[in-house]
Amino acid sequence: MSFVPVKDLLQKAQQGKYAVGAFNCNNMEIVQAIVTAAEAEKSPVIIQASQGAIKYAGIHYIAGLTKIAAKSVSVPVALHLDHGTSFDQCMLCIRHGFSSVMIDGSKHPLAENIALVKKVLEVARPLGVSVEGELGKIGGTEDDISVSEKDAFFTDPVEAKTFCDETGVDALAVAIGTAHGQYKGIPKLDFDRLREIVKLVSTPIVLHGSSGVPDDAVRQAISLGVCKVNIDTNIREAFVYAAGKAIQDNPKEIDPRKILTPAREAAIETIREKIRVFGSSGKA
Repeated sequence: MSFVPVKDLLQKAQQGKYAVGAFNCNNMEIVQAIVTAAEAEKSPVIIQASQGAIKYAGIHYIAGLTKIAAKSVSVPVALHLDHGTSFDQCMLCIRHGFSSVMIDGSKHPLAENIALVKKVLEVARPLGVSVEGELGKIGGTEDDISVSEKDAFFTDPVEAKTFCDETGVDALAVAIGTAHGQYKGIPKLDFDRLREIVKLVSTPIVLHGSSGVPDDAVRQAISLGVCKVNIDTNIREAFVYAAGKAIQDNPKEIDPRKILTPAREAAIETIREKIRVFGSSGKA
């Protein structure tokens, strides 16, 4: 099966009142874990690659691994660029077969953000590639993108309407209290703000920095209109902790397969749990 546009998956999720999980990949085992979990849950899925993952693994490996993975399962799979920060990065991913790209212009003033998104859309839309934008700054660190607490700010609902009306973007990432990376405490989401955004905007809403957000809060966000939920840190935690335990249990082990197999299994279970929370099981 070839990649499907994220737009198609999110429109169905919006109608069905569930969210599609967007899971970040960094290596072969995590790619395998994402599609294995999705197939087991009979759920559509979005594989995401950040600029950091592309720099680490190489665009050819990311594109090649994920294409093979998508063909190995029966469920719909999309390949998405997470937090692309430049027009050139988006074009690179489109040339290599990504079915969706995110152009994150949230650091720019509203007018510049809109102009950047429209520039990417001008190329992506005729090719059937979905485009995600972001409004508001989500705190924390995502690979080489870092936003301090003092620089983070929530999405303004009125600006969100202007942004979506002027761009026609396929998905909108909003800042309502989540953060990238590991949380120091329990995040408190601004559900009133989310309600106001959804009231003004018909564009599918994306929740970034969702690792560590309590399941009940994620479910409530989905019930209010979130259609795409991003998960990265939880997968890394499960993968690395399981690999570390395998080494600790057998410190003389030199076969990487015996270290990475339990790590992959742990990632599969984490992803399956998230898919169930998002309500997309059986929606493929």
